[in-house]
Amino acid sequence: MYVVTFAEPERPQSGFHRWHQMLVHFVTDEPAKIPAIRAMLEPQYDVHSQLLGTGNTKISSSGVLMIDADLRKPVPVEQIKRVLQDLRCASEKLFVVQSHLHHMVAQAYALGATAVVSRPKEIISKLEQIDVAQRAAQAGIAVATTEITSGAAAFASMFSAIREGKPLTLSSAEDATSDIIDGIEQNGLGVWLDDVRRYHQGTFQHCLLVTGVAVGFAMSIKFPNADVKRLGLAATLHDVGKARIPLAILDKPGRLDPGEEEIMKRHPVIGYELLKDLPGISPETLDGVRHHHEFLDGSGYPDGLTAPEISDLVRLLTISDIFAALIESRPYRPAMSRPDAYKILCAMDGKLERSLVKAFQNVALKA
Repeated sequence: MYVVTFAEPERPQSGFHRWHQMLVHFVTDEPAKIPAIRAMLEPQYDVHSQLLGTGNTKISSSGVLMIDADLRKPVPVEQIKRVLQDLRCASEKLFVVQSHLHHMVAQAYALGATAVVSRPKEIISKLEQIDVAQRAAQAGIAVATTEITSGAAAFASMFSAIREGKPLTLSSAEDATSDIIDGIEQNGLGVWLDDVRRYHQGTFQHCLLVTGVAVGFAMSIKFPNADVKRLGLAATLHDVGKARIPLAILDKPGRLDPGEEEIMKRHPVIGYELLKDLPGISPETLDGVRHHHEFLDGSGYPDGLTAPEISDLVRLLTISDIFAALIESRPYRPAMSRPDAYKILCAMDGKLERSLVKAFQNVALKA
């Protein structure tokens, strides 16, 4: 397992050009891992190495810390906490966890991860993405990584609690929704979508995108603040039932076969059952969780509702969910452009409310 934060020291100028090389400070509990990480990252990055538990870590706030240690063992975890305390000013922390260890993903976020990846190629890709993001920030381009990190941590916490049979509370979902609303208000939906796709993938990316799109949609049609929060909370919780879907299906790298599709289609009812007795949960939130895959013509699931039975909140959430799914990358297809995704929404006449799809144009193409 790895944790990462980065530094980009400035090299001497040559004419009008300056060469920047990202510093990766690598901390591990196994000496044998140091040559392997150097072989993977050098010479593209300037790698400094240190054994976990052998002293204070010194790195600038713009630096990169990478920690490779076993989070299942209490001693390395305590040592990592001390390293992170020394580096509390560091802005980026990348944890690398095997994709099937979802409880470890939750722990990574609890320790302060800004992103989680699972394979060596993803480490390289994430370093490059963070480098781009840091350069964008230096150029004055807005980013929303704080809100993204807190949102992903909330999703990880909820999924982990469900898998471990622990009780859920609304507070983390409400806090995540508020952070997402704040991020979009400050930086705009476009920045949010770009940053989520840069830093996250898979189920958590989809949850973050759907909530962001739904919040942006509500803002664009001038919803009162209370209604923005209501739609945002329904979006935050809409896929919580996927925590009970077998990981072999949830994390499958290719398309699902018909049998797997049927299992995946259970997630709205599972989510509803998980949340229905939760103190403080509203009927409209439960409606969104259960019915975000329903269509006006009755062809959706799980209840085959038709237009008169589908609430306005669900209609908005369904449009947001479909659009988010189209613009995110999947292992079996690249992300679709926002204009192309909007064309698909427009082609779903009879399934989605035409007036809302038309109103969504500003979100899809201009936000």
